[in-house]
Amino acid sequence: MATTTILLREDIDNLGGRGEVVKVKSGYARNYLLPKGIATLATKGNVKQIDRERESLLKKAATEKSTADAQAEQMRGISLRFERKAGKDGTLFGSVTSMDIAEALQALGYEIDRRKINLKDTIKETGDYTAGVKLHREVTLQIPVTVAAEGGAEKSPKAATEGSNEQEKVVEDSVENAGDETENQ
Repeated sequence: MATTTILLREDIDNLGGRGEVVKVKSGYARNYLLPKGIATLATKGNVKQIDRERESLLKKAATEKSTADAQAEQMRGISLRFERKAGKDGTLFGSVTSMDIAEALQALGYEIDRRKINLKDTIKETGDYTAGVKLHREVTLQIPVTVAAEGGAEKSPKAATEGSNEQEKVVEDSVENAGDETENQ
C-alpha cells in the first residue's frame, strides 16, 4: 500500500503529536487528514514553517496542559449518580452512555465533549463504574459513576463512603416518563 509522509498540525491519538512528521496510508491522508486541516504534506517548506512556529506551539501546548491540570484539580471531587428504571436483577431498561455523562457534567458547569469521555462499554446494569475523561493528551481524570435503580433506597457502599466528603458534588439524574411508556404497553 502507498504511504504518504505528513506533518501533523494537531494531536491525534495513536498517531502522533502536533508538529511530528509521520507516515500514514495515502487514502487516510488524502480523504481525512488533509481536508480537515489536521495535517499538511511534509514538504521542506512546510517543515521549515512548522519549525518557525514550534516556539509558539510549545507555549500553546504548555498553556493547554496547565489549563487541563487546573480543570482536573477542580473536578477531582465529582461523583456522578444516575437513577434509571431497572429490572429485579439490576439490568437497566436502557443504558447510561458517554452522552449522559457529558450532559451531567454540563449541568455542573463543565463543557466536556462526549468523545473525550472513555467508557469501556455503555453501562447496562446498576453498580459502580469509572469513566475516564480526557482533558488533554497528557491529562486524564477518572470520575466515579454510580447507577442505581429508580426509586430504590439501595445505595452502594462506595457511594455511601464518598457521601461524607464535603467537596464531593453529586449529580442525580432520573428518567421521567419512561415508566409511563412501559406501563401503557
